[in-house]
Amino acid sequence: MECSLCLELTKNMASASSSFLPSFSPPPNPHLRSGIVSLDGLHRPNLPKPSSPMKSLHSSRFSSIRSSSICCLKGQSDPMAVLWTSSSEPEVRTGMWNWQGYRIRYQHAGKSGPALVLVHGFGANSDHWQKNISVLAKSHRVYAIDLIGFGYSDKPNPRKPGMNSIYTFETWASQLNEFCADVVKDVPFFICNSIGGIVGLQAAVMEPHLCKGIMLLNISLRMLHIKKQPWYARPFIKSFQSLLRNTAVGKLFYNAVATPDSVRSILCQCYYDTSTVTDELVQIILQPGLDSGAADVFLDFISYSDGPLPEELLPLVKCPVLIAWGDKDPWEPVELGKNYADFNTVEDFITLPNVGHCPQDEAPNLVNPLIESFVKRHST
Repeated sequence: MECSLCLELTKNMASASSSFLPSFSPPPNPHLRSGIVSLDGLHRPNLPKPSSPMKSLHSSRFSSIRSSSICCLKGQSDPMAVLWTSSSEPEVRTGMWNWQGYRIRYQHAGKSGPALVLVHGFGANSDHWQKNISVLAKSHRVYAIDLIGFGYSDKPNPRKPGMNSIYTFETWASQLNEFCADVVKDVPFFICNSIGGIVGLQAAVMEPHLCKGIMLLNISLRMLHIKKQPWYARPFIKSFQSLLRNTAVGKLFYNAVATPDSVRSILCQCYYDTSTVTDELVQIILQPGLDSGAADVFLDFISYSDGPLPEELLPLVKCPVLIAWGDKDPWEPVELGKNYADFNTVEDFITLPNVGHCPQDEAPNLVNPLIESFVKRHST
């Protein structure tokens, strides 16, 4: 979820400069790839090697762990502990996956049924699906992943290989596809929120055989993309992004935002029903953001103004797409989102009344049945 006051400030600056609206046009490079293609057919990005095998930001915490996957009981102080649900719901377990030498946290539940992979948005993590995993796992095999740089996955320093060379949609899409091949071991449906929707679309374009269908929840419109900025605003936005990323101003700003009060305030902007912004939710978003390296990931991503747009990827996807949109989203206006309904790959556009930017958490009673019906339609 794009829950960052910094991103909102930059967006406001851009929107104040112009009423510029996006134009839908095909990308110059239909596959938008970088990196290499390995012998197994999967596209693999060029990531910097970790300083040590299975590099972990919590090395002391995991020093005794040697397996590539772990599970434990809820109630332990370690944030890596698996979630535990009531006896009537499937247990949610936590695993660690070794991806190119980095530790990637994921959660999984369910023993039968179609496979689902849940993909979070910017600044979030797999815990943001806590109201969906165990419910969906009653009739599905459900996986939720922490994208590299977020949650309790490793956060390699983006400054070492160069700006915007790690935290890109191509990297995250490659991670998602390899996760499906290595861990899920099936062709799943992608259920995605915010920028996670672009990750899911990019993954489906890169490896069409690894995705049965995609459900997009308030996908990011990427209004700060270079193609959506008026020419006269670009130097100002670029300078502002550079100031935050390359000077002490960025770290000072991030430290001011990464507090319980600030996170709560930001969540209350994007959740229409603010009663759902609980202390637990604030901690779910805030805690991983206090990890070493989290600020660098944040500052690197807000300077990322190129890469794919939803309107470039949707015509290239081979699988069915369902879009659901909270109509009270202040960051991604539903009226702009409705333009995506015109693409042939989109089977339906569903407006969720009185719901904000994160429908899966704010209104799981609406979202979970939509997921189940979409998957059922396309599982044969």
